[in-house]
Amino acid sequence: MDFIEPPNDELNDSPEFSPGHRAGFVAIIGRPNAGKSTLLNAILEFKLAIATHKAQTTRHQILGILSEAAHQMVFLDTPGIIEPEYKLQEAMMQAVARSTKDADVLLHLVDATRPADEERVWKYMHASGKPAVLVINKVDAAGDEVVDAIKAACTAAFAYREIAAISAARGTGLDELKMALGRQLPLSPPLYPPDQLSEHPVRFFVSELIREQIFLQYAQEIPYSCTVTISSFKEEEKMDHIHAEIIVNRDSQKGILIGKGGMKLKKLGTKAREQIEQLTGRKANLQLFVKVREKWRDKDSYLRGYGY
Repeated sequence: MDFIEPPNDELNDSPEFSPGHRAGFVAIIGRPNAGKSTLLNAILEFKLAIATHKAQTTRHQILGILSEAAHQMVFLDTPGIIEPEYKLQEAMMQAVARSTKDADVLLHLVDATRPADEERVWKYMHASGKPAVLVINKVDAAGDEVVDAIKAACTAAFAYREIAAISAARGTGLDELKMALGRQLPLSPPLYPPDQLSEHPVRFFVSELIREQIFLQYAQEIPYSCTVTISSFKEEEKMDHIHAEIIVNRDSQKGILIGKGGMKLKKLGTKAREQIEQLTGRKANLQLFVKVREKWRDKDSYLRGYGY
């Protein structure tokens, strides 16, 4: 599938789609660790968004496209909604606000294994003025009484158009969810070619896969103090040659990332390369470099340069 193409206005005149075809943008919003990225990957049946057990793994708006006969859904995966403590987190919340503004419908994902403490999420929903579908995730790990209590609490706070109960990790309830979302989308021809999966460049996903391994392999503040940039991406006949920079907040974090004799960085590179090769279907030569940029998370110039 293709990754990079803008919306295609020429598709409006395509004879291949019925007058009843629906298409539009669906913003997936919720608290951290609700399972938003896992849900996106499950719906697309492709690992597009990185997902770990740690909160705030997602930092950017991730666009993923599902094209089916009756509809095309352009999903916007978003960072978990929090009260920001530094400028990077402010940028993450701005991405949430943009997504809710751009969306035709909001998908509010709630974790059934946690109390329905959704006040911050509802603020974004009310501000957007968009219709919403309530999706209760991880219902396989919660009883009917818990799910019913979540429904009652959420519907008392917001007038949802539809309600769905799913398990994103198990893939249950997804067909019903897609039908519910499809009913809320406007009548429209496809916005993107039917074989396109996203509009982000491959190098963006490469940087995300490296960052995912940092979340998986390191503890405490390290994952939250790092970002990844691709300084060089060269496609040659037999393999891709990639140079990536891992940016950290402090010099002490650089030593932790590299490890004794460079062993930790080597392990990070090996696991990330395996994921990159799985994504691209090509061999990769990945070189990692660690650089210190003091307090990069709170400096606008750094944040802009790193794509936030």
